[in-house]
Amino acid sequence: MEHETTARPGDVRTEISEGLVALLKEFYGRGPERAKTYIDGELVVCLLRGGFTRVEQTLLDAGRGDAVISQRMTFQTVMRDRFAEVVTRATGREVIGFMSGNQQNPDMLCEVFVLAPAEVAPDLPDYHP
Repeated sequence: MEHETTARPGDVRTEISEGLVALLKEFYGRGPERAKTYIDGELVVCLLRGGFTRVEQTLLDAGRGDAVISQRMTFQTVMRDRFAEVVTRATGREVIGFMSGNQQNPDMLCEVFVLAPAEVAPDLPDYHP
């Protein structure tokens, strides 16, 4: 899969954050309140905050946080290709690894992507803020 990008790193980070938030809003009916993406070499990390649905919050309040986290992890697995496409489109590099983590308090979701080596898509330089 080959994509071209001429976007600057800040634009790439914004595109990834906004793309992942849009997917979560589309499929959950509600999305995170904040998102920030970090890029360092072959690593892309998006930290999303807030956004438990009403059902999830009800389960959390009833002490069933394990069910919420399990359901979210299952959802992330199902959404893997869609999430990876957001990152590939923004960076121009294939995603070769994806990991996801959730935390209840405070409400945080972390999406981690590993990109194909830069020599596969040399148009986007490694970015170090």
